[in-house]
Amino acid sequence: MQIQRLEKQPRTFGKAGPLTPSEIHTIDAIGTEGGVLMSELADRLQVTKGAVTQIILRLEEKHLVKRTPNPEDSRSIIVSLTEVGKSAFRAHEEMHLDFYRELSSQLNEQEIEIFEICLEKLCTHLQK
Repeated sequence: MQIQRLEKQPRTFGKAGPLTPSEIHTIDAIGTEGGVLMSELADRLQVTKGAVTQIILRLEEKHLVKRTPNPEDSRSIIVSLTEVGKSAFRAHEEMHLDFYRELSSQLNEQEIEIFEICLEKLCTHLQK
């Protein structure tokens, strides 16, 4: 239940303001290296193209992403992060690093190994 509550809570990442988990995970899936095709983004997030379009619309309203026509194929769109979107991406990365630092300071090496095995099994189960 705690995880379900956390998955619904917006959090602030850098100058981006409050973002839902689906918004920050979309930003994370886009990444900072450049743009990604909308169809590829849907695949990365394992959601429909329609769902990605809705999230991208919200992120555009917040000035976190921009859409540009694909110069190689006019039927497709490339999504990339704005500077504020990149700031949110970095803040999200830093939050994860802080979590891992905190976790490793509280667990010994054997506990970390067990934790990683449990996470791997959980992820495998959830992908079924």
